[in-house]
Amino acid sequence: MLAYSLKKLVQLFITTLGVVTLVFFTLRLIPGDAASAMAGDSLSGEALERLREQMGLTKPYLVQYLTYLKGLASLDFGETITTGLSVFGLMKSALPITLIIAISTIVFTVLVSIPLGTLAAFMAHKGHKGLDNAITGTAMVLDLMPGFWTGLVFLLFFSLKLRWFPASGDVNIADPASFLQRIALPVLVLSVTQIATMARITRTAVLEVLGEDYIRTARSLGWSELRVLFRHALKNAALPIVTVVGLSFGSLLNGTVIVEFIFNIPGIGSLLVNGINSRDYQMVQNLIIFYALIFVSINFITDLVYRKLDPRVKF
Repeated sequence: MLAYSLKKLVQLFITTLGVVTLVFFTLRLIPGDAASAMAGDSLSGEALERLREQMGLTKPYLVQYLTYLKGLASLDFGETITTGLSVFGLMKSALPITLIIAISTIVFTVLVSIPLGTLAAFMAHKGHKGLDNAITGTAMVLDLMPGFWTGLVFLLFFSLKLRWFPASGDVNIADPASFLQRIALPVLVLSVTQIATMARITRTAVLEVLGEDYIRTARSLGWSELRVLFRHALKNAALPIVTVVGLSFGSLLNGTVIVEFIFNIPGIGSLLVNGINSRDYQMVQNLIIFYALIFVSINFITDLVYRKLDPRVKF
């Protein structure tokens, strides 16, 4: 297990370095630069060139790249172009909100989708197609719904019509009751597609193992169907489900960008949208790298869970 983890760590480092390099040089291929975006129409000619020199943009790309890597290693992400505030400070204040929304969504999704998918597999295995088709069909419809459309519909129905949840307002983690009410609707919006996807994957994985010999043996021993389903069938169908959970957490970070913008949540997604709108390259660059690091880290953790669940998994 140690050797496997070390190999995966090396792979993680190489992937991360590749992502950082790709993002850094890609942003510098875009027409214009940070100095031009910061100066707007107020500076030109020699004044603009002096600003570029102050910001280190006149140095060779390799020097800029090595300087940026040094800053990343010391968690020095620089300052935003538009406000002059620390990028790391802004990310530090916004990250807890985004993480709470993402983790809450994953927990809610797992609690709802896995029992639903397992139940659908059991009904299909027993020949009861009605409930299985209803669950599968509903899941497929929900899976096709775009996140921004779902967010707008839920906002109109649950906030403006029923007034169950606030559509806007302060997001204060220090006030748990108000905070939970504020993020409840974004979590529900993010969960819709995740529940649909995970329920279908769970149904397929569990249905495949319900015909195995060890399942028939467990039933012949007189064990209850619930014990057979959740202790044996679901456990042996765990690998594809773990894959979906890991990928879902990564894709949730993309989903939070849209949801935070729709519901005016001051998280990492809102920072990214504001950075793009204001052409704040420093902010956008660091946030893209942050999203990429989270995604590859989740894949790394998923690989370790794979090995724990099934020692036959090789590097």
